[in-house]
Amino acid sequence: MGAQRSTDGLDPLDFGGRVAIVTGGGRGIGRAVAEAFLAAGADVMVCGRTEIADGALPEVSDGPATVRRAGFFAADVRDPDQASALVEATVGRYGRLDVLVNNAGGSPYADAATASPRLMASIVNLNLLAPLYCAQAANAVMQGQDDGGVIVNMASVSGLRPSPGTAAYGAAKAGLLNLTQSLAVEWAPKVRVNAVSAGLVTTEAGDDHYGGPEGIAAAAATVPLGRFGTPGDVAGICLFLASPLAAYVSGANVVAHGGGERPAFLTAVEAVTGP
Repeated sequence: MGAQRSTDGLDPLDFGGRVAIVTGGGRGIGRAVAEAFLAAGADVMVCGRTEIADGALPEVSDGPATVRRAGFFAADVRDPDQASALVEATVGRYGRLDVLVNNAGGSPYADAATASPRLMASIVNLNLLAPLYCAQAANAVMQGQDDGGVIVNMASVSGLRPSPGTAAYGAAKAGLLNLTQSLAVEWAPKVRVNAVSAGLVTTEAGDDHYGGPEGIAAAAATVPLGRFGTPGDVAGICLFLASPLAAYVSGANVVAHGGGERPAFLTAVEAVTGP
């Protein structure tokens, strides 16, 4: 799966017998990622700081009478001991670890001039240090497996451009991209490490952030593809990166932003000269 698994005679997107961890996998993008790996046949462990009832865990149906659910482990991955415990619990339950998706992250609006040092540190810890802690624990397991493993870090376009109102978040995501490249070099050839930088994606948190349907429609109009991404769009990229189809992809950043943002100067010029 990391660098060794062949696609000869196999469905490259069949994760049967494989095990994945998705941090923050209870909702939004993380939930879609967990469900995608479940649907592909993997055993999946999700984690979060708040307990999730069995009936609310990510699940897929394997038939009219068979439902496969993700496992759950309560952990605050900003704590390195809890991050290690998550990996240990997963290996203890499923016997191995093939994929880690570092999805947990996010930030409230935080004006850089007035935000408290404690809030800034918390944002950086969640979006940069927590993925490192989980990756360290996962790598220790994957290096001992014949076919290694894959780590996917959920970054953001906020790490590639200015991020006003979430400056610490953007800086942490930029750091996560550098971390991805560094770990890909240090942990090769057994472990591949890649990132996904998502743009505007429709989630419950995003709906609130953009002011409801009207705000989302206005923002979507600025995207060349004409819409927000979906959690499923991002989940598909994670499946690809974790699969043998991406066996020679490591240290990469897949930017999923629907074509990017129309340059502001074009809009300004067209307001004067016409389109």
